[in-house]
Amino acid sequence: MSESNFEWDEAKNFENQQKHGVSFYEAQYAFLDEHRVIAEDLAHSKQEKRYYCFGLDQEKNGVLTVRFTYRSGCIRIIGAGYWRKGRKIYEQTNSI
Repeated sequence: MSESNFEWDEAKNFENQQKHGVSFYEAQYAFLDEHRVIAEDLAHSKQEKRYYCFGLDQEKNGVLTVRFTYRSGCIRIIGAGYWRKGRKIYEQTNSI
């Protein structure tokens, strides 16, 4: 995994681990799934576009939902977790 393509705020990463049990380092794996689903987050932030990546985490065999944006050519991870809604979108899109 090339870490240079991803960035995040360490304080936010720690907070996310405490709240959702997922590190932003782990969240990168969702982007490796060739069947991942990328969707624009229309409900948040008007300053910059935000997106969701729904992708399978092979190690935990679950669908990760990763909230992110693009900044300076990098994917900046904002939040991540295993959420039912993300799994549902992933499964509907991939007809599982």
